[in-house]
Amino acid sequence: MHSKVLFTSAITALALLAAACGGTTSTATASPASSASPLPSPVATGTKIAVATSAKLGQILVDGNGMTVYLFVKDTGTASTCYTSCAAIWPPVVTTGAPQAGTGADSSLLGTTTRTDGKVEVTYAGHPLYYFVQDKAAGDATGQGINGFGGLWWVLAPSGAAMH
Repeated sequence: MHSKVLFTSAITALALLAAACGGTTSTATASPASSASPLPSPVATGTKIAVATSAKLGQILVDGNGMTVYLFVKDTGTASTCYTSCAAIWPPVVTTGAPQAGTGADSSLLGTTTRTDGKVEVTYAGHPLYYFVQDKAAGDATGQGINGFGGLWWVLAPSGAAMH
């Protein structure tokens, strides 16, 4: 991520330098309409967490595609306890950049934790987040209240609390 930003910054700096060092000079002044546009801001690359409305559960946390995310009560703090066969059923919500707060989500509650395999998992209100493999479409919440792998799995409210 950092090397991509540095590369983009270096290319931008070189382009500006080349434009400033052009071989011709102009006596005309630029009108406001022809002035250069500001550079676009960097594209957010982190996983988006937002709030959606479930017919059965009300306001719940979802990812940027509307897929429901869950917490595992067996997790303590931000450390995940779901690996191997557990992670095959409850895949962690991973990110390649800082997680992004979508509509209704509280950006101050978003965070990350590093898993033992080195992947970065999204957390919300200190809870590592997971998907459930039985959820096939946006809004599905078929993992709600399941007892598996030594603990219960709950959908999260926008506050970060488990929805019982």
